[in-house]
Amino acid sequence: QVQLSESGGGLVQAGCSLRLSCAAFGRTVSDYAIGWFRQAPGKEREPVAAVNWNGDRKDYAESVKGQFSVSRDNMENTVSLQMNSLEREETAVYYCAATLYWNGGLRGPQMYSFWGQGAQVSVSS
Repeated sequence: QVQLSESGGGLVQAGCSLRLSCAAFGRTVSDYAIGWFRQAPGKEREPVAAVNWNGDRKDYAESVKGQFSVSRDNMENTVSLQMNSLEREETAVYYCAATLYWNGGLRGPQMYSFWGQGAQVSVSS
């Protein structure tokens, strides 16, 4: 199995950018599709992006298309989420998650087997 760890969260002003990284340990990350999720206080965890095992298919939530970009470097065992023009409403804990079974599209949390501990992203106005 794989262990995941997010980094790169923090406090930024609205309109600024952050880049989150998801490092994989144990089993190689290239075996997995990776999804990014976020969970704001009092809300359900929602998918924002997903990428297949080799990076040639990426899917995004409508709310972040053109704003977020997911990429992966299987040689470095990392997956990144570039977030631009952040808005206050996007304050949340952001998670990366891994699944062996992904045929495209955004899937709910129940489809992912392995999770990182989460990274807090706070956007101030």
